[in-house]
Amino acid sequence: MKARKGGRFRSSFKSKQKGIEVVGEWKTVQIDPNLFAEEEFRDIVCLEELTEYKLVSSSKVGKVKEKRKAESASEEGSEEVEEPVIPPKKKKKNKDLRSKRDEGNTRNATEIDMLVDEVAKCNEIIKEANCEDHGHVTESMLSRKDTPKKKKKKVPKNKASQAQEAVPSVATSKKVKNWTTEVLSASTDQKADVSAWKDLFVPEPVLQALSYLGFTAPTPIQALALPSAIRDNMDVLGAAETGSGKTLAFAIPMIHSVLQWQKSNNSTTRNDSVSKESHQHRDETRWENEDEAEKVTHQQVEDSGDEDDASFTTGCVKVLENVEFDSDDETHTVDSHKKRPLLGLVLTPTRELAVQVKHHIDAVAKFTGIKTAILVGGMAAQKQERVLNRKPEIVIATPGRLWELVKERHPHLSNLRQLRCLVIDEADRMVEKGHFLELSQLLEILNDSQYNPRRQTFVFSATLTLVHQTPTRVLQKKNAKKMDKKTKLELLMEKVGIKGKPKVIDLTRKEATVETLTETRIHCNTNEKDYYLYYFLLQYPGRTMVFANSIDCVKRLSSLLTILNCDPLPLHANMHQKQRLKNLERFAERESCVLLTTDVAARGLDIPNVQHVIHYQVPRTSELYVHRSGRTARAASEGLSLLLIGPEDLINFRKIYKTLEKSEELPFFPIDTKCMTSIKERMNLARQIEKAEFFNSRAKQHNSWLQQAAEALEIDLDDEMLMGKKTSEQEESQKQKMLKGMKKQLKHMLSQPLFKVLMKTKYPTQSGKLLLPQTSVGISALGAVSRKQAKKKKSIK
Repeated sequence: MKARKGGRFRSSFKSKQKGIEVVGEWKTVQIDPNLFAEEEFRDIVCLEELTEYKLVSSSKVGKVKEKRKAESASEEGSEEVEEPVIPPKKKKKNKDLRSKRDEGNTRNATEIDMLVDEVAKCNEIIKEANCEDHGHVTESMLSRKDTPKKKKKKVPKNKASQAQEAVPSVATSKKVKNWTTEVLSASTDQKADVSAWKDLFVPEPVLQALSYLGFTAPTPIQALALPSAIRDNMDVLGAAETGSGKTLAFAIPMIHSVLQWQKSNNSTTRNDSVSKESHQHRDETRWENEDEAEKVTHQQVEDSGDEDDASFTTGCVKVLENVEFDSDDETHTVDSHKKRPLLGLVLTPTRELAVQVKHHIDAVAKFTGIKTAILVGGMAAQKQERVLNRKPEIVIATPGRLWELVKERHPHLSNLRQLRCLVIDEADRMVEKGHFLELSQLLEILNDSQYNPRRQTFVFSATLTLVHQTPTRVLQKKNAKKMDKKTKLELLMEKVGIKGKPKVIDLTRKEATVETLTETRIHCNTNEKDYYLYYFLLQYPGRTMVFANSIDCVKRLSSLLTILNCDPLPLHANMHQKQRLKNLERFAERESCVLLTTDVAARGLDIPNVQHVIHYQVPRTSELYVHRSGRTARAASEGLSLLLIGPEDLINFRKIYKTLEKSEELPFFPIDTKCMTSIKERMNLARQIEKAEFFNSRAKQHNSWLQQAAEALEIDLDDEMLMGKKTSEQEESQKQKMLKGMKKQLKHMLSQPLFKVLMKTKYPTQSGKLLLPQTSVGISALGAVSRKQAKKKKSIK
């Protein structure tokens, strides 16, 4: 099949390694002449098939192509004479097409020469490059080949094909955007000194990655966990404060375990033939290429909302996934797939945390060639199945989607007996009663039919050893056990299935929160919480996370702060997964931004430079308070936590205070009362606008649904069933006028400065110099708290 301007099939990487030598002849396939008259087939000149051919090495590809091109040119000349009869209406158009075709043929000759040279160059580079850089070289060459074609084609492309053609070029130049990127690329020194890691038995390729990332020294949890996990092959239970580097404490031993398995497996199969080894090399490079394309496409899909097979198509021709020319190749790929079992499994409570853990493991496994996959809800299951078909050694998953694929008996998840590492991140949340039913079913399988005695288990959390004080009414009952750290860990080990004696590491403080965290509170009425939240966001701009207990509360605050021009970013479980990830990325990008979220973002997320955490509603448990507050003051940096305590929050606040055994009372956050009147005016007006808009939209939505249902059923709708009173056009326009007036008034209020700097005297220089009044503008929230505490200490003295 020939395209009008020299377009040709682009084969997959494997078929580039093997060329086709024509043995027989290309035979013309008869086509109905009417097809040429149709718009969609206007580019087709003829259709030919080849049944007799031979596979040759890539060095001969160029010669074969030139020969083929010369033959095709002569055939085209003869075909033009034998052009089928065309209806008179289309004759003029086809004349133009013929002239364009002639021009195209002259261009094609030079274009093919260029392509042949580039293929030869590509093969030379591939021979020299090592396995690591294989995918990048071929992708860059492909993108170079595509560029001249884009200029010459005049046929308009759809957006999908443009996105697909852009994939190779993006992979080489642009990194995948994510909120973890800033953390993982923070080092300017590409070769940092990693001698501190060498005593911890870290594998050489991992040391190389740590040097590249600029991680010069391990954190305490890493220093204690790595020797026991790598050298002694022990199970690890780790409890350390938030932001202490727990992810690498289980990622590095897991990578070491995979590398050891690969090493032992390679030594047993050393007697294989040379041809098989070369096939495996080609397979692995193809997997690497597909992985790269998948990563980029995954990011593009997130941005565009497109779930198509973008990564498996290039240009206008779809490349089949596993096309094999040889029966030997087919048998070999099946064998190599069998030899690539699932070796590492990481389970996380939230999707965002799974995405983050994958990025961290990929960064550390950069120079190992280990492949990872992510299985989470909210994304296409078919795409995740395709990723599993490539047999990744490590899978990061949420329990729901993993259990779904295990039930469907996916081949890669069917044999979990060979699993070398099992990680349960944020374990105390995962094994909570009434949560994650799928996890208990998974653990049942792993500890029964799929049990591996050599498997290592890692259990990590910041609140692993946090014990609640048992109420006296419970202790008075028969057989009541007093819960302490030891019994809590024993119960956890029983649930997870740790049978030996594990290494237990507890680095948490008595208070459970980080030392660099400043904790404060504001006591107020429930309806005043909005005022204090708005005051804080205006007075102390920066990266702020606001936590609420319900989705409805997040939605209300989001619309309220949007009206007040605060541009908040919401994050909750009812949002589409792509939007959730996009909002996290935007939050990490902006210097001053507000993220309104439920407890879905409370655990594990490592968002850089979060300065403030506001608990709009007091969390229901002490664990949640520790994890929420742990989003700031990470990795020895300072941060502020502010509790807005209403009358209904007092019970939860006292419970938290008692469980965390706080020795001192939390300080009150300083408020400048002069500004509160204007803040209340603005907020009250914004509330009125939000209420009116909310009821209008809800009534319209409800009524339109009822009307559509009534029309479908062909029945009359009673006015009593409609939400809200049926208003006349005059009343409706009056409402709209009022709403417009309120918005105009609010706009004027927002244009006025809130924190005014007023001089206290008519003569500012009467003392001999200009005395400026002291204002809190420009002072950070931490600075304001420390200043107030210093004043308090002075007054006590």
